[in-house]
Amino acid sequence: MSIKSKLAIPFAKQISKQVYRWANNPYTTQEKVFKYLISRAKNTAFGKDYDFKNIKTYHDFKNRVKINDYEGLKPYINRVVAGEKNVLWRGKPIYFAKTSGTTSGAKYIPISKESMPTHIKAARNALLFYIAETNDASFVNGKMIFLQGSPVLEDKNGIKLGRLSGIAAHYVPNYLLKNRLPSWETNCIEDWDTKVDKVVEETIHQDMSVISGIPSWVQMYFEKLIDKTGKTISEIFPNFNFFVYGGVNFEPYKNKFESLIGKKIRYIELYPASEGFIAYQDSQKEKGMLLQLNSGIFYEFIPAEEFFDENPTRISLKDVELGVNYAIILNTSAGLWGYNIGDTVEFTSKTPHRIKVTGRIKHFISAFGEHVIGKEVEKSLNDAIKDTNINISEFTVAPQVNPDKGLPYHEWFIEFENEPDNLVELASAIDASMQKQNVYYLDLIEGKILRPLIIRKVKKGGFHEYMKSIGKFGGQNKIPQLSDNRKIADVLQNFLKDQP
Repeated sequence: MSIKSKLAIPFAKQISKQVYRWANNPYTTQEKVFKYLISRAKNTAFGKDYDFKNIKTYHDFKNRVKINDYEGLKPYINRVVAGEKNVLWRGKPIYFAKTSGTTSGAKYIPISKESMPTHIKAARNALLFYIAETNDASFVNGKMIFLQGSPVLEDKNGIKLGRLSGIAAHYVPNYLLKNRLPSWETNCIEDWDTKVDKVVEETIHQDMSVISGIPSWVQMYFEKLIDKTGKTISEIFPNFNFFVYGGVNFEPYKNKFESLIGKKIRYIELYPASEGFIAYQDSQKEKGMLLQLNSGIFYEFIPAEEFFDENPTRISLKDVELGVNYAIILNTSAGLWGYNIGDTVEFTSKTPHRIKVTGRIKHFISAFGEHVIGKEVEKSLNDAIKDTNINISEFTVAPQVNPDKGLPYHEWFIEFENEPDNLVELASAIDASMQKQNVYYLDLIEGKILRPLIIRKVKKGGFHEYMKSIGKFGGQNKIPQLSDNRKIADVLQNFLKDQP
């Protein structure tokens, strides 16, 4: 055991104890964050407009500040982008994280000097919790990789602008720089195909111990390594024992990953966003990710089924319940107020507070009143392929409202690695799970409003080709796993293995 790995274990245990102190005092912790945010922002333009000086309680706050999305805050954000100070938060941001929006075009998410360290600390702590629980720090001696966006930053009126992962690349601690791959030059490559080829070249003969990224893009990296060597990932990297991921539910990819790797490994799930680092997996034994209550974010929650009501229930952490699907709302030390990040979460534990991401508030299917959400389609697919040799590369679901013949149905576009022997049986198994989970869907099937779902096989590499065709091919872009319209489905018709 190296000195570095020996020192990592006691340090990890110390940090985990510190974190659990605030995690085990959740309401006091959140109250302190709330008071801090209001106090720091009371003299900003937003704070003055919404009378922050007279806000004493959460009740006062939600009576003054409505729920916003990016469009709702855009007039203030535009002032920040133009170079104005003290608009949403004290002073100016130190970065803008650039994201792509479906309605707003490019989004410029402010990151302040107060909020940036919370991103870095949370990512670090996720690894430390793994060490503290397993007493295994051997991976710190190997090479680590995060498939990320370019660290090259632009200038926007004196504020640096880039993708969050590219910004974070500037904060890799010195003690990890020698272990970090790929090289800075390779990370700066914009074309994703070229970049992954170069990453393969730089890493193929290295002792990789930690690999991190969005599963679909790491899968692409793994497949290129295997094509080049004819070996499994565990044969190429014998000391690779855990994978760090975020942004999507990993379960649909798990079988495929383990077949590529050639053995079972451990996983660490993260929930980072440009708006804030929300949660990370703190235990290999517990379900869910530890909600970051001490990171400059005051959380609110709205039951997802009420989100589009005129006056939905809006609660703080004190009133959440286990097993309820909530839209998560952020108030941050970068000046986002009542901000709907667009995700839905469910609490798996309140001692401490752990969550799992269940989907997107706008990603649902209710073309016929079925109210199908991401968690349901993911579970249905997982139920159907469990204990089979079927591997899924990618999938998405959309309603087919006007079929050429017969009743409407849900159309599942699936790219298989290992195809099922009987596609109809797989569709029937998925549909049975959907009916069991969702009573509205069951009623529509039994009432002959919908017929059971139909699967379309997407050709090998078809989802990557689709992403290229819409200009979103790259490591930080993800396919929505369901939608209430045909925007994605209609284009995917061009990438089917068997045309319908």
